[in-house]
Amino acid sequence: MSMIRGVPPLSRRHFLKAGAAAAAAGMVPFLGCKPKGTGGGHGDAPLVVGGLPVTCNLTLPISCTAREAALKAGGASGSPFEYSKYSGWPEIKESLMAGQIQAAFMLAPLVMDLTTKKIPIKIVSLGHRSGAVIMVRTDSGYKKFKDLTGKRIAIPSRFAVDFLFLRKMLKEEGMTVKEIEIIEMPPPDMPAALYAKAVDGYCTGEPFGAAAQKAGYAVPLKMTRDEWRNYICCVLTVREELLQAKPELVQELVNTILGAGVWLDANAANRTKAAEIAAGRRYFNQDKSIIQFVMDNPADRVTYGDLRMIREEFDELMQLSVEAGTLPHDVPYDKYVDERFARAAKPASIAI
Repeated sequence: MSMIRGVPPLSRRHFLKAGAAAAAAGMVPFLGCKPKGTGGGHGDAPLVVGGLPVTCNLTLPISCTAREAALKAGGASGSPFEYSKYSGWPEIKESLMAGQIQAAFMLAPLVMDLTTKKIPIKIVSLGHRSGAVIMVRTDSGYKKFKDLTGKRIAIPSRFAVDFLFLRKMLKEEGMTVKEIEIIEMPPPDMPAALYAKAVDGYCTGEPFGAAAQKAGYAVPLKMTRDEWRNYICCVLTVREELLQAKPELVQELVNTILGAGVWLDANAANRTKAAEIAAGRRYFNQDKSIIQFVMDNPADRVTYGDLRMIREEFDELMQLSVEAGTLPHDVPYDKYVDERFARAAKPASIAI
């Protein structure tokens, strides 16, 4: 956790209290990275794809599971896809920069920033739509953003699109970030910190809003599904050497991610199956009922079916990041995006 605007760190007493609250909320913390995945038994080495255990990354475990099933059934050939779980954006960023992994779900503004530092990566697909919430305590009485004046609000990272969402909502209310206190905090700590009254609200992706809401002590103040329908955050990012060496494999990955998105939005039964798959220790290692809560309350809390790459949407995101100071200057779209895989994509059939 780090500070913005000189806010002091949370005390040990707060975190002890928060830890108990996390158990009450039924959340399981991130357990590190690189669990055993789907490699082995198919001949080719697996393509390891990094991700966080968040529902914005839900197409990834579905893709890994579907790819494994297709390989076993003889309906596909080549490399399996292996999910590698990371504890936070700094860790996944460092692994991708160092070439320890060749692909990952990343924060779109972070990819933009890394390309200005000559890190050879490109965005090849979206991963989701919507999925961020601003949560406050049920007993807070907060109904509008003016009620947050002087309050302490947690965000995952200054590069997170959640932060841009918070800024957009403040601007609509005629407020600025100077009127609230913002701290950076790992999303798994946020529900517990709110329960312990260590923060007055938090802005993050799911399932960490749903965890507190389902437990009964928090409600959404704002949701991207209502306020920012074309919201994008996590994007499939690939190192350029893989793009050059194995473009067919990258295309298969994009096809499967898009297929998983179509499958997820097709019906409620698929979303229930997805919650069951993602909840397992192999993937998110979380309470299935909380992931299911995200899938159902409401059904479009996070969506996956429309994963089109639209230049204007990325330009808007880039400009918001420049205004927020997380990017030093404009970044040309073609510098951080490789559209050819999305243009050629044929969503894979998901049989799981």
